[in-house]
Amino acid sequence: MTDRAENIQRLGPGEAPREVDLDGDLRSVADVYRRIPSGRMAILGRAGSGKSILTIRLTLDLLEAPAPDGRVPVIFSIGGWDPSTTALRDWLIGRLLRDHPHLARRGSRGATLAAALVDADLILPVLDGFDEIAEGLRREALDALNATSTPLVLTSRRDEYAEAVRAAHAPLVWAGGIELTDLTFDDLADYLPRTTRNIPPDESGDNTSTPGTGWDAVLAELRTPKSPAAADLATVLTTPLMVILARTLYSETPGRDPAELLDAIQFPSVKTLEEHLLAGFVPAVYRRHAPERDTAGRQPKTPYADPVRAERWLGHLAHHLVRLDREQQDVAWWQLGDSLPRSTRTLAVILATALSITLADWLVGLLLTPLGIGELLLQGSLMGPAAGLSFGSVYAMADRSGGGATFEPARVRLRLRPTHDSLGRRPLRTFTVRFGHGLFGGAVMGIGCACALTIGRTLAAGTSFTDPRVVEGTLINMLVLGLIFGSAAGLVFGLIAALEAPVDVTTAATPVSLLFTNRTTVSQQFLILAPMFTLAIAFGGHLVVLLLQGSMGQLNWGLKDSLFIGTVGGLGGAASYVLAFTAWGQWLLLARVWLPLTGRLPWDPAAFLDDAYRRGVLRQTGAVYQFRHVRLQHHLGSTYRRQHPDFAPATFPPPSAGTS
Repeated sequence: MTDRAENIQRLGPGEAPREVDLDGDLRSVADVYRRIPSGRMAILGRAGSGKSILTIRLTLDLLEAPAPDGRVPVIFSIGGWDPSTTALRDWLIGRLLRDHPHLARRGSRGATLAAALVDADLILPVLDGFDEIAEGLRREALDALNATSTPLVLTSRRDEYAEAVRAAHAPLVWAGGIELTDLTFDDLADYLPRTTRNIPPDESGDNTSTPGTGWDAVLAELRTPKSPAAADLATVLTTPLMVILARTLYSETPGRDPAELLDAIQFPSVKTLEEHLLAGFVPAVYRRHAPERDTAGRQPKTPYADPVRAERWLGHLAHHLVRLDREQQDVAWWQLGDSLPRSTRTLAVILATALSITLADWLVGLLLTPLGIGELLLQGSLMGPAAGLSFGSVYAMADRSGGGATFEPARVRLRLRPTHDSLGRRPLRTFTVRFGHGLFGGAVMGIGCACALTIGRTLAAGTSFTDPRVVEGTLINMLVLGLIFGSAAGLVFGLIAALEAPVDVTTAATPVSLLFTNRTTVSQQFLILAPMFTLAIAFGGHLVVLLLQGSMGQLNWGLKDSLFIGTVGGLGGAASYVLAFTAWGQWLLLARVWLPLTGRLPWDPAAFLDDAYRRGVLRQTGAVYQFRHVRLQHHLGSTYRRQHPDFAPATFPPPSAGTS
């Protein structure tokens, strides 16, 4: 499944290829790569064989002794690439921008540093996990990789790679191939005893015997397997993944005897052994221990020491990564809310925005209006749901039209002066879309507020809702407030979209730093949105009233009314926008409130994810987390679905006799 030797060595016509030795071990992988003239290598192996560890070692070795060509090796998890929609170059640039935000800075020609590095061929892509690409896209992915001669390293499971090669009728061109072999008994005998402490001498006082370890009895059985249980265990322990799990479960957990792995009744097959090791990993790493004090001497709480709850939360994360089209690997904090159904997300937005407007109405009403407490409470309780329905309708509309309402962290800030980047490429379309959404939502909000004001004033005055003057006044208010709120929201949303500009970010690319950066950006958006909404509603209201004065009868829009409605709309509208239409707002609303309320995540998901990373359950890849191994992700996800029947696959009874 490799290309011809003369192609790998990039020889001219008639030149005879020389023999290239690609044998080696983990310590010599960089030397093996340097022997390939084309700079393209495919690393194949079965699940858990250590492909990802090999790529890490290769990258570190290449960084320690840089090549003369100046290429910098960078590991990319290729499983999230969709070659049918995104070119390889664009995908690489996007991943560099996500994982290294400082590369978003632009050069003299306007291109980002990430694009400049890729275009200058200064990046050596180390593409890990070709087998994790959706099955229907692997052929297209291989064709895209073969369309370029760029040096690269690709890892994949052997069978999935072979299937893609047969479908594309070509291997990875110009690439030398290496395949990882299974661990041998000598590897186990050299490694496992070193992972556990020596067994102390027995109490008889005979200290002449050589101290042993808990693995000695197991290794004695594995040396020449004579039982089916020993043969099964020998098969399981041929991959680094299972050896690491066995070490964690038995060498690093007090009181566990690895000899139980030879129990044929408890573990009758290879599959049951693997499932046992996978199932025991999380409880082992979440065993209770004394927490370390921080640099200030404070002892932090340990809310994640309960392995049962930790496994349930991790299972939810693993299940959340399952999509209808493919399974994802990236655990991104701004996507955690996607695990909730669309209807639930919309309901959460409605409730949160309704609460924001209600609180803003009560607070501003106490300061700017002479209304009594009862009337004020009633008015806020009516205006809040009306505003919530308007924001919820816009949110649902954006969700349906955009294929999902996921808002990625903004790498933008608001400037008072537009730049050529923001207004030169997509001004009209962006402004039109945002203006349309704002116009619709604002009109709905204005109509709802008009109805709420009518209900509140009618109940306070004790008049009838069927009074012709009440009906006429309500219709006029619906039209006027709909125009005021609709035009103000559309104008503000459109201008904000047009005034966005890239931010020069130099912070470390970690999930926590990206979360804090986005929170700062959202705070800036709120501080600008609130006065913009207030001024647009207050002064826009005066303009609308002047235009409609006379044709609609006598309209009253006094200074106090404009300040009150404008301030409520400014504060409540800005808070509602942040909660509904920003990544940090969705994180706060869904991941910090809704999911913890339902028991699917802890109250501080960011701390939990960081804790899982430090315990070795997750690994950190730039701004996202990934499970330590896809096998662990699959196990936790399937266990979670078995424990929650709502997520289990549908089952059907066997057909009855006499039916077809």
